[in-house]
Amino acid sequence: MPSKLEQLAAMTTIVADTGDIDAVKRLKPVDCTTNPSLLLKAVELPQHAALVEDAIAWGRKQGGNADSRAAAVCDRLAIAFGAELAQVVPGRVSTEVDADLSFDTVATVDKARAIINAYEERGVGREKILIKIASTWEGIRAAEVLQSEKIDCNMTLLFSLAQAQAATEAQAFLISPFVGRILDWHVKAGGGPYTSETDPGVQSVRSIHAAYKSQGRKTIVMGASFRNVGEIEALAGCDRLTISPALLDELAKAEGDLPRKLDASAIATKPAPAATDEKSFRWQMNEDAMATEKLAEGIRAFAKDLNLLRALVGKRLAIAA
Repeated sequence: MPSKLEQLAAMTTIVADTGDIDAVKRLKPVDCTTNPSLLLKAVELPQHAALVEDAIAWGRKQGGNADSRAAAVCDRLAIAFGAELAQVVPGRVSTEVDADLSFDTVATVDKARAIINAYEERGVGREKILIKIASTWEGIRAAEVLQSEKIDCNMTLLFSLAQAQAATEAQAFLISPFVGRILDWHVKAGGGPYTSETDPGVQSVRSIHAAYKSQGRKTIVMGASFRNVGEIEALAGCDRLTISPALLDELAKAEGDLPRKLDASAIATKPAPAATDEKSFRWQMNEDAMATEKLAEGIRAFAKDLNLLRALVGKRLAIAA
């Protein structure tokens, strides 16, 4: 019998959630997603030393103050890793806009355009890249602009149907509803114990998937942020799932039948709800304590890791000088 990973790949597009180039080569996913936290881990791996040194050497030649040079090197590193990953995977690589731009539509659009231009300078076309943007109101509006320019977006840090609905109305290419972080919030709040079927993160993705398919939406649903293989198995049949190397390895070793849990063809169509406006979006988020808290927490965490990466690069630049 095929492994559970092989069975999953027959009904769901497998995406690797890592910046480790060697792990992607070994696992052979269709797509790959990165973020500042994953990039921070990746740059410290010895096998990526040449990529890091190249970016540092470039940074030594740049003008500006120490902070601006460190930020520029971090941008270059993200593109360097992404370009390498784009040569490995047959599909897309997701690269994240700086978390500290999450509430600035214009700056997010400008940064996304710069990322695409940097990839194109390396010979990587925009059809290979997804721009990851936090699912704030401002981020969703930025995605709407970018999608009109044929720059496809991956809406991340998504915890609610309100975020999902606004994202698909903006014609976002893909959303990444988080599973494990939703579970974390409910467990911390005293909920549970949960099974894979009652897991609130799993239930959230299922509800978003059902809403999209019933409305005939084209936006891709890609479950993310998994804590265990049970959550993954409970979402078998989702459009895409982005999974860490450790959990991909666990699925590759797992035996037994893996039934389909999500089936778009079995969902009846229904009219789409009224379009989301800013007032209703913010009110729905206000009424959802989990989504509000996890979105803010996620932005802070990504911003912290981005600053740690910039500090690490700044030290390397200072030593080089």
